[in-house]
Amino acid sequence: MTSKCKHEKSPRFDRAIAVFKKHGGILRTALALGANIHPETLYAMRDSGVLEVVSRGVYRLADSPPLGNPDLVTVAARIPGGVICLISALAFHELTTQIPHEVHVSLARGAQEPRLDFPPIKTYRFTGAAYTQGIQVHTLDGVNVRIYSLEKTLADCFKFRNKVGIDTVVEAVRFYHERKHIKVDELMRYAEICRVKKIIRPYIEAIL
Repeated sequence: MTSKCKHEKSPRFDRAIAVFKKHGGILRTALALGANIHPETLYAMRDSGVLEVVSRGVYRLADSPPLGNPDLVTVAARIPGGVICLISALAFHELTTQIPHEVHVSLARGAQEPRLDFPPIKTYRFTGAAYTQGIQVHTLDGVNVRIYSLEKTLADCFKFRNKVGIDTVVEAVRFYHERKHIKVDELMRYAEICRVKKIIRPYIEAIL
């Protein structure tokens, strides 16, 4: 019997696997240790192929189904205080034809800059209500991923229009209009929070 088989049948592996399954099959090292998985068990599971390394400090059960949203899931696992925003949020909400080459993540001002080897990320510093409002939690591949709502994302894109490109913003507004479920009050509330109410109003009036 190989050492891998011995590991897979060991009680400590069984307990650790149960913990991973409880969290959708993926855990950061800190959370795994906090759930009483011993470091030696974690590394033995990795070395025996029971766990695979998704990104530095993030492990996943190797026999789990392929991730449908690997970049967003990895970012959520590595940056629990981050919120998917701007073009990445537009892509999630299907409001853009752009393919994000980086995951756009908002962080609270003062938060430590995360360091990921993969996927590439671009961080933005949001403050106060601009950071805390409009957050939705979506369960992707068993992991809770924080993403700004559709209306909050549109307001954010107007605020950062010089970074994401006004053409991208106008395209997003057009796609939003085509959905026929325009929440003007909600959109304008976020526009006020982001201090772009005067800028966004003509675009909204044009599609009403």
